[in-house]
Amino acid sequence: MECNKIQLVAILSFIFLVQNIQGWGEEGHAITCKIAQARLTDAAADAVKQLLPAYANDDLSSVCTWADRVKFALRWTSALHYADTPPKLCNFQYARDCKDLNGVKDVCVVGAINNYTTQLLDYGKKDTQYNLTQALLFLSHFMGDVHQPLHTGFTTDKGGNTIDVHWYTRKQNLHHVWDANIIETAQERFYDNNIDEYFKDIQTNITKTWSNEVADWEACSSDLATCPNVYASEGVKDACQYAYKDAPEDSTLEDDYFLSRLPIVSLRLAQGGVRLAATLNRIFQ
Repeated sequence: MECNKIQLVAILSFIFLVQNIQGWGEEGHAITCKIAQARLTDAAADAVKQLLPAYANDDLSSVCTWADRVKFALRWTSALHYADTPPKLCNFQYARDCKDLNGVKDVCVVGAINNYTTQLLDYGKKDTQYNLTQALLFLSHFMGDVHQPLHTGFTTDKGGNTIDVHWYTRKQNLHHVWDANIIETAQERFYDNNIDEYFKDIQTNITKTWSNEVADWEACSSDLATCPNVYASEGVKDACQYAYKDAPEDSTLEDDYFLSRLPIVSLRLAQGGVRLAATLNRIFQ
């Protein structure tokens, strides 16, 4: 394990020199992982601390964007961040949708969550063939990605990446609006640019506004450790109902769009964090 951690540090030393591309954006992934780490059982919290690289200082949120950074060095991981779906069907089907651009099956964010969950179930075994530190970092990031609606967006526009819009006065693509702009605008307008204040607000909603829904978010059928098919199915429905709606090419997205979509972003961040914790708690029980 120590050798694996040394290798991981070596990779990161190179990766941080490269331009960074984010999924939810650094803030969104950090919030997801902060929520998750606060909900871990003692056993899961100990396992996570054992697996985190030393430079993380026991803080999962500090390495939640690692999987975005290594896309440059580990190019095969790029297809693991999303599961694009046929246009306007508004549903996810694993057999149809979980494949890369070359048609290789199981290569998508849902398959990746299943894979790294399975790897982490080897925790505690002396003869594991897996790098469990990397498995933890990949799983933590991909759980955030699958809850960003446009990571299950349409194949025809690459999850909104080819839809150019204006976010107020700035030209962006629709995918970036959902990755970062909605969260950044919320922080600027409501939270004094303080991610911790936004995190606390979501935490309050988890314990109060959404408290009756949390058990359903955590639940997984058939004694599975994780259920990413469910998360992806929710995501593409949100993409159809909220992300793509009223956001055609060359449109200008302002307060009407921002204020009506921010609650969806906050909800998906909350669900991602709660479900990451539930998955890790089941893995390390």
